[in-house]
Amino acid sequence: MSNQALTSIGNLIKLLPTGTVFLYQFVVPILTNNGQCSLTNKILSGIFIGISGLSCFFSTFTDSYTDKEGQIHYVIATFKGFWPSSDSNSVDSSKYKLRIGDYFHAFLALVVFGVVVLFDGKTVECFYPSIQSHHKALLMALPPITGAVAGIVFAFFPNKRHGIGYALSSPKSSASVSAEQKA
Repeated sequence: MSNQALTSIGNLIKLLPTGTVFLYQFVVPILTNNGQCSLTNKILSGIFIGISGLSCFFSTFTDSYTDKEGQIHYVIATFKGFWPSSDSNSVDSSKYKLRIGDYFHAFLALVVFGVVVLFDGKTVECFYPSIQSHHKALLMALPPITGAVAGIVFAFFPNKRHGIGYALSSPKSSASVSAEQKA
């Protein structure tokens, strides 16, 4: 049970690229002028949020594999396998094809990132400065609820990709798995 819980937490962590979330948390006070936005602040914040959202969406289509020499290669999943495929002879690219679940994970990553971003205190003060007090309760409750729902969904439908920044746990274990698959 404990192992399943840790695996579920790991899948939730893989849902949002930590670099993107960290960058958002670092940059948003500057872009929103700590919630005291002018039109320029709103435009720059909106562009940054859009680019960060695209980063979260795109990163769910990245994967990694370990070649025969033990080097990790990062790739983008496509309908045919993966790209770039310079070392494609050393690995079966068909297991890296895009699947319906990849789009679901990408959509869920975008939703979770959207909730985290659009209900951040500085962002709310910038984009919704006159929000009513009864709406603030919703703004405070929605992020944990969304995180809990996403965590439950990912416990039942884990992400099998090892995207950029989430390499395989050990190159030897992936080599032994591929050797077992050939046998």
